[in-house]
Parts: sequence; structure tokens; C-alpha cells
Amino acid sequence: MDSNASKIATPAGLGRFSAKGFLGSGIKTEVLSGLTVALALVPEAVAFAFVAGVNPLVGLYAAFMVGLLASIFGGRPGMISGATGAMAVVMVSLVSTHGVEYLFAAVVLTGLIQIGVGVLRLGKFIRIVPHPVMLGFVNGLAIVIFLAQLKQFKVPDPSGEGEVWMSGTPMLVFCGFIALTMIIMWGLPKLTKAFPSALAAILVVTFVVIGFNIDTKTVGDIASIEGEFPTFQPIAVPMSLETLWIILPYAMILSAIGLIESLLTLTLIDEMTDTRGRGNRECVGQGIANSVCGLFGGMGGCAMIGQSMININSGGRGRLSGISAAVFLLAFIMWGYKQIEMIPMAALIGVMFMVVIATFEWSSFRILKKTPPKDAFVLILVSGVTVATDLAIAVVVGVIVSALIFAWEHARHIHVVVRDDPDGSRTYELNGPLFFGCIHEFRDFFDPANDPDDVVIEFMNSRVVDHSAIEAIDALAEKYRKAGKTLHLRHLSEDCRLLLHKAGDMVEVNVLEDPQYSVADDELG
Repeated sequence: MDSNASKIATPAGLGRFSAKGFLGSGIKTEVLSGLTVALALVPEAVAFAFVAGVNPLVGLYAAFMVGLLASIFGGRPGMISGATGAMAVVMVSLVSTHGVEYLFAAVVLTGLIQIGVGVLRLGKFIRIVPHPVMLGFVNGLAIVIFLAQLKQFKVPDPSGEGEVWMSGTPMLVFCGFIALTMIIMWGLPKLTKAFPSALAAILVVTFVVIGFNIDTKTVGDIASIEGEFPTFQPIAVPMSLETLWIILPYAMILSAIGLIESLLTLTLIDEMTDTRGRGNRECVGQGIANSVCGLFGGMGGCAMIGQSMININSGGRGRLSGISAAVFLLAFIMWGYKQIEMIPMAALIGVMFMVVIATFEWSSFRILKKTPPKDAFVLILVSGVTVATDLAIAVVVGVIVSALIFAWEHARHIHVVVRDDPDGSRTYELNGPLFFGCIHEFRDFFDPANDPDDVVIEFMNSRVVDHSAIEAIDALAEKYRKAGKTLHLRHLSEDCRLLLHKAGDMVEVNVLEDPQYSVADDELG
């Protein structure tokens, strides 16, 4: 293997704190990319805080602490973490029912669970997510990011009741600045890549609005981001079993959502950068970030695909970009809030629209015509469920549906060749995997009542996969026994022989020819 291939397979810095893993594309690029990300984090953190029913500073503090600690301790340099909508929608129920202090306790517990997942090395199970589910996840999140921007097209109703859509000149101005932002982001990289196009677009639009004193919606119209350095807040809820039973369900859901979104985003960035992150380390990093966040009055969070895409597209590849984004965000909160509140929302929305365009897998439209209908169905299903509910449910649904489709297809792969031997016996030669999905077909192959007195079932070309198959073999053997006939089970693995309770004495043992494989069964654990 050549040296370049080695660098791609095991990139520096993903598993340890190397200079390359920290600096990524260089100090200038990393810092400017972090500044761009920080600007995009502000409205998102504020919006998700409103979704969770907490003060905007709770969301901003979460974006700072989760972003900083996940960048330092996580397993994917260049990935951005912060407060997310997927977790916020779960939090709102806890906050409204028990108060924000219970949320902080739940976030601490969420982090501890995530650390446990990483220590136990369970992050590897993200590999079971099929590619159609991954495409559906990406497309669904792109749609969610797009829909989340639409609320910024509304302004307070003059009557004081709710909000109404912009119209007339304000709408034209707003859309014009969005278009200008997108044009700059599209055109600047064709001229130079020395400066992040997203940051350039935000600065140009901001200077135009301020310079010409144009009246348009700004960050300050959403909420004030003025605050101080987050302070340590000991858990202020009773340390009792009653409290544990209240926060545990929320913590488990939050930890699952956070890890699924983070690990899938990690996989996406791996593919974009031809490098490989460390899933288990990312679980630990996310856990540390959330536990500390809960102790400092933050709402917790996980990886953010939109901001991660901004970072990668701006050249951020190392830990420094994520650290810079968090530090810049804190600086905005403590000192630069007046300047940040002057930034037009149209510029930030334009940046996010470009993220949507870059995130959405447009090739999936072409793939839909070429892939099997089952894969197309899973892709569309996961995208729809992501938009309708949340990411965790969508991924779980996608994996379950994919597994059921897999089981259904392989259930049809089993068949039997029946051979009557000269000595009067009958041999059933089984071909294909034997598992829960094809048990009924397996039973129908045999006829204990009308078979000869001597019957052989040949398993040389088959594999017993699970306990359902073992039970089916046992039940079939019992039928032949009751019919007064002799049944021989040939070429079963040692695991199968151990698990057979009724038919164990019918197995013909051949040490040299019997296969060696394991059966998925708790009795062997």
C-alpha cells in the first residue's frame, strides 16, 4: 500500500491529538471557517431554545459547551455539535411538566449514558444502518433544515396576535438579500477559495443593509443574545429514585437521538472527506459535552449536519474549526452581541439554503430509477418519517423495514432437493439459510406420515441461523419419532447439536465434515 493510501485509511488526528488533526487545513482556514459556523449557530441555537421552551441563553450556552467539548474529545475532527431541534422537541414535554431544572438533570444523565455506550464500544452498531436509510436520513434532514428557515419569513402581526407572512416590499427585500447571499456563495469559490464564501456573503449583505440603512429582519429581532460566561449550577432537583424515574425515559431518548444523529453525520463527513472518524470516541465526546453542559445550565445537544456542512465546505477539517466556532460564539454572547444582532436574517437563511442544496442527495432521483423498488421505498419512507417525526424514529423505522424486507427475500431462498436412495431411504437435501422467516416453508417440505421408515435431512448446504430454526428442527424430529420412523440429521454444526433438546440423539456426528459456525441464541451466551 502506498503512503497516500495509508493516509486516507488512517488519517492523522482522528484517533489522537496530532497537529494535523488539530489544525486541519491550517490556522487561517480553520479560524475563518469557525467564525462562519459561529454566525450560523446563533439563530439556530435561539430557535431550538424556543422549541424546548427555555431561555435563548440556555440554547446558546449549549451550543458553546457542546461545540467546544465535542470538538476536543470527540472522534470526528471538523464535525460541529450544538443544540439541535431533534433533541429540543423531546425536551419541551419535560420542561413544561417539571421545569427547566429537571431538564438539566436529564441532560447530565444523557451524557453519562452516551459515555457508557462509547466505553462499551457500541458505536459500531451504526454500521447496520443500510445505505438507503442513510440517503433518506440526509434528504430528510435537508428538508427539515429548509422548513425550519421558513418561520423567519414571518413577522409579528400588527394586531398583536401571533405572526403573519411578510408581503410586499419587505418580502421582496428579504428574498433579494437571500438571493444575493446564495449568488456570492456560488460565485466566490469560482474566483478564489482563500476566504470562506459563506462568511464573505454574510459580511457583504450586512454591510449593504447597514450602509444603506435598509429596514429588514435581523438577528436582534428574534431575541437578545447578551449574556455572561456560563456558571456552574449544581443539580437542583431531589436526588431520589422518584427523580430518576422522571428523567430516565427522557435521558434514554435524548441519548439515542443524539448518538444516532452524531454517528450518521460522522459517517457522512467520512464519505465527503475520504477519512474515517472514530464512532466510539465520538460517543464518549458527546457524553462528556452533554454532562458538563447540564451542569452549566445548557440544554445539551449533538452533531449538527447543517453547520458541519458549512464547516467542511468552508475548509474546516480539524478540531480547531469546532473550537474556534465555540469560542467565537461565546465572544458574541459576552461582548459582540450588539454587532451580531445587526446581521440580517436573510444572509443566514441564504447560507442555510445553500447548505440544503449541498446536503440533499440529488442523485437519489436518478438512483430511484435504477435501484430495486424496496430500496427506493425505504429511502422515501425514512425521508418522510424524518420530516414528520424526528431522526431517531426515522432511522429505527428504516432499519426495521430494511431488516424485514431482507428476511422476506431470504425466506424465499431456501429449497429442498428430495432424493430416494436404493436402500429405500429418502434424503432431503436442504439448501439456503434456515431462520425465522422461512420456518413455514421448511415444515411444508416434509411429509412424516407418508415418508419411508428411514429419512435423512442433509444440512451440508444450509446454515441454521437462529433459535426459531432450532425449534423447527426439534418439532419436525418429534413428528417423525411419533410416526415411528427413523430420522437422521446430517452435517449440523456443534452449536446446533447443543441447542437441540428433542432431536439431539438423531444427529450424525462427523468430526471431519461437520461445519463450524455459531447460532444467534442466548442459551449459548
